[in-house]
Amino acid sequence: MTRLNVSAFRDRLIIEVRQEKPDGAGGVKRGWTPSATIWAAVETLDAEQRFEAGQIGQRLTHRVTLRYRDDLDTTQRFRRAGDVLAIRGVRDPDGQKRRLICACEELRP
Repeated sequence: MTRLNVSAFRDRLIIEVRQEKPDGAGGVKRGWTPSATIWAAVETLDAEQRFEAGQIGQRLTHRVTLRYRDDLDTTQRFRRAGDVLAIRGVRDPDGQKRRLICACEELRP
């Protein structure tokens, strides 16, 4: 069995969950709430420039590797300093519940 190299987890991330609260007018107010702070390894995979709505934008994709946890899914996101990483996929690469690999897209305002 290969050991998990936790020394590679140098990026401090905050896991955020989506919250919906009544706005008092019959609708809901949506926001994000921090749920946990973790250490992970973040690797940039691709950067692509695109033209949308008359503006040039950039799409960055990342691979985030972290210790296994059973409460992570694609409705959540990571925050790293000023960056927001939307979780697009979560997988346990060897089925041993030792680590997770998340496919993420960096959201730019």
